[in-house]
Amino acid sequence: MAELQLFTGTMDSGKSTLALQTSHNHAARGRIGRIFTSQDRAGTATLSSRLDLSVDAIEVDDTFNFWHYVVDSLTSGGRIDYLICDEAQFYTPDQVDQLARLVDDLQIDVFAFGIMTDFRTRLFPGSARMVELADRVHPPQVEALCWCGKRATHNARTENGEMVTEGEVIVVGDVERADEPPEVGYEVLCRLHHRRRMTAARAHAAALSPDVLPFG
Repeated sequence: MAELQLFTGTMDSGKSTLALQTSHNHAARGRIGRIFTSQDRAGTATLSSRLDLSVDAIEVDDTFNFWHYVVDSLTSGGRIDYLICDEAQFYTPDQVDQLARLVDDLQIDVFAFGIMTDFRTRLFPGSARMVELADRVHPPQVEALCWCGKRATHNARTENGEMVTEGEVIVVGDVERADEPPEVGYEVLCRLHHRRRMTAARAHAAALSPDVLPFG
């Protein structure tokens, strides 16, 4: 029986890498699939991982209809056994309903990958609908870590190195890697440090401050 499966975790927990591996495993067994993504950090119609792996994908915007796409492909003589759906948090609830219908009515496996909450700790509508409908929800196989070493549970947005909690919900960016933070970036934090807005940059600055050193 086909299933709708959701693989979810914070940024930097290997979801896109797992999406690529899942597609490879099924294709290696002779199954035919399609790969979808939405607003990937590498650009339009691309599924990319932080391990420098990427493949072409079908871009999903708010007007895309999964049901129509698959039915049109099948009636044109195509074959589809499974769908890989990355960045699923950006899908609309209606699109998630379409994916569930493909599983139930056409017996097509759907493997969805995405984060659960935005930088404000609020559920994405697409992710919420995925949880409501999914046959199975999988935690990440690789845990992302906060700068303190604890398991990261929240995605924080930074602007010029400072954490922000207001603004547009969807702003494409990546987790910070360089010493100089990007103008708009993201960082994964544990709940405690997200609540305190204590990013790695702020923690580093505080550690160097004379106010917190044992000598003055």
